[in-house]
Amino acid sequence: MSVAIIDYGSGNLRSAAKAFEKAAADEGLSIDVVVTSEPDVVAGAERVVLPGVGAFGDCRRGIEALPGMLDALDEAVRQKARPFLGICIGMQLMAERGLEHGTHPGLGWVKGTVSAITPSDPHLKVPHMGWNNLTFTPAAKAHPVLKTLGTGCHAYFVHGYGMKCDEVSDMLAEVDYGGPITAIIGRDNMVGTQFHPEKSQDVGLRLIANFLAWRP
Repeated sequence: MSVAIIDYGSGNLRSAAKAFEKAAADEGLSIDVVVTSEPDVVAGAERVVLPGVGAFGDCRRGIEALPGMLDALDEAVRQKARPFLGICIGMQLMAERGLEHGTHPGLGWVKGTVSAITPSDPHLKVPHMGWNNLTFTPAAKAHPVLKTLGTGCHAYFVHGYGMKCDEVSDMLAEVDYGGPITAIIGRDNMVGTQFHPEKSQDVGLRLIANFLAWRP
């Protein structure tokens, strides 16, 4: 199985690659993890992972700066329906738009908008940083990528903006940080996590293993 982790200058890609390799080894799966900025590699991969840290607009421009990468993503994810995982800003880019330092277009795969998180408790600092409990929605119960994961699982977050899904069925989990924040989204062959699976220890490794076994 080939897994392409897209390198567009954003994120600790080696950490993500090592997490995928460990999750696969723990499950006895044979995979080839490639960190790549080559559109042809992404278009031909059996699994596609889009990580991301920083600002929404910067990450969008980073992808656009790789000639052919947007087309390769569309080919692999939308046309070939290969399993896709967006991580942190990679999840946010699945939305229609982001409102961080202006309005920027997303990939438009999931209807929604990324905007600043505004905790109701003034003592809660932004960015939302650290461990938080996941609460799964009814839509998550039958999703294979969330198999064996349940409400109360801890995951590691670092973000100041969050995604609001227009359609409730696209939100699979949320966290409470002075109000609900989207933590996991999913539609068709695509899933996204606002948290970092590669930093979320057993929960993150389980989610990655489930993603590798997923046959949408």
